[in-house]
Amino acid sequence: AALKGGLRFQVSAALKEGHVTPTELCQRCLSLIKSTKFLNAYITVAEETALKQAEESETRYRRGQPLGVLDGIPIAVKDNFNTAGIETTCASNMLKGYISPYNATVVQKLLDQGAVLLGKTNLDEFAMGSGSTDGVFGPVRNPWSYSRQYREKSVPKSRSEDEESNWVITGGSSGGSAAAVSSFTCFAALGSDTGGSTRNPAAHCGVVGLKPTYGLISRHGLIPLVNSMDVPGILTRCVDDAAVVLGSLAGHDPKDSTTIQDNFKPFELPNLTDVSKLSIGIPKEYHAPGLSSEILALWSKAADLFKNAGAEVVEVSLPHTRYSIVCYHVLCTAEVASNMARFDGLEYGHRSDMNKSTESMYAATRREGFNDVVRGRILSGNYFLLKQNYENYFIKAQKVRRLIANDFVKVFGSGVDILLTPTTLSDAVPYMEFIKEDNRTRSAQDDILTQAANMAGLPAINVPTGLSERGLPVGLQFIGRSFQEKQLLTVAKWFEKQVKFPMIQLEVKRHDHSAFQHQKPVFFS
Repeated sequence: AALKGGLRFQVSAALKEGHVTPTELCQRCLSLIKSTKFLNAYITVAEETALKQAEESETRYRRGQPLGVLDGIPIAVKDNFNTAGIETTCASNMLKGYISPYNATVVQKLLDQGAVLLGKTNLDEFAMGSGSTDGVFGPVRNPWSYSRQYREKSVPKSRSEDEESNWVITGGSSGGSAAAVSSFTCFAALGSDTGGSTRNPAAHCGVVGLKPTYGLISRHGLIPLVNSMDVPGILTRCVDDAAVVLGSLAGHDPKDSTTIQDNFKPFELPNLTDVSKLSIGIPKEYHAPGLSSEILALWSKAADLFKNAGAEVVEVSLPHTRYSIVCYHVLCTAEVASNMARFDGLEYGHRSDMNKSTESMYAATRREGFNDVVRGRILSGNYFLLKQNYENYFIKAQKVRRLIANDFVKVFGSGVDILLTPTTLSDAVPYMEFIKEDNRTRSAQDDILTQAANMAGLPAINVPTGLSERGLPVGLQFIGRSFQEKQLLTVAKWFEKQVKFPMIQLEVKRHDHSAFQHQKPVFFS
């Protein structure tokens, strides 16, 4: 029962009252990680470290001195956050075997609160992708592919097709973290969000995905993709839990000059009963090409839900949204080109045996260490940063980014409190269909509804809203004003209570891999 409960009122309370111990909770999660290994959600499982942390937590509970709500709670961390003593790979050959000498600030804050770190989760290589399919450790499988809800709706031509080609992607790039939370192997997980990499997989995996305001949470120790847009993301099974984790992570960090200077006061979300004073904006530009009729209908129903409850629902315009994905691509690749320059084979990470010259060693190292997607983005970024192209691409994109940010300022200045939009264009697609298109095309399609919030630095959250006709999760996105996370999460919590998203009924058929042969299916519902 503790596995399905909320952090503050169920799990933490159960730990305090002795109904379950941190060690038992940790062992249960580790057992689930093993039985769901075929999902490929984890790259590294730190079993020994986790059990040791759980024992230390148990000692604190016995003494009646827990460190807080997160003490003894099993969590997972995306494998692009540095973790002392645990390998950090970014799902790339470039960093295979790399062990950081320090913890990322967000990881350290979780450990300081007594959280139990189970392991590092899978992702697209260096977080470049929207499917969690392009990492060197293989693609992540969406737990809903093995849910009773999906299997009852999908009719495969044969059993072999069901096993091999009918599973759907998690979205990305934080797909491992989303799958880990969705499959009950942990209670919360860290992702990163540069253009939607937390909210996108959250929508596809039926979990809550929060991208906080840029600067609210430290990026120190997060291996950078796009410095001006990267934000550590939070994945949980309910909005209340996201607020709990946010309270532990937010605030100034002297190691990250972009964090806020003011102290952050953790908050407990109120139970909103009256939404009549709220103004909900519906941006017309988010009715984008390719938006499925199912999601459009769900979006309309959600707007009606607020309207019928007494909230003001108004159509608004963000006119520069149509330029945002192109603008994002230019700025993203330019910063990628700069950030990836550090991986040269000299100081850390992979180093080629090529020793003809320093230049040939550089070239061979990067050819062997990076996949085609990363190399392609580096080439694009360097092209945009060439002296003859800098003004026409990079500078122009920065100007458009300012216009996009100003659109949001104007809308929120007009009295709108929260924007309601779709998170994704459709539900999760089968893996075999997803890989028919290249990474750049897929990323452009999948980030179209999420990346504008990153360019404006605004907080945004995915809330699981319903199931598609295929029995797969669909989510909607709420975008708030800068540093108004409490209002954003309060509205998201109210909406979550209204829609009553169903819990996954996960069927783990252990014969999927040889390690699980001759064992009966296990049901978690």
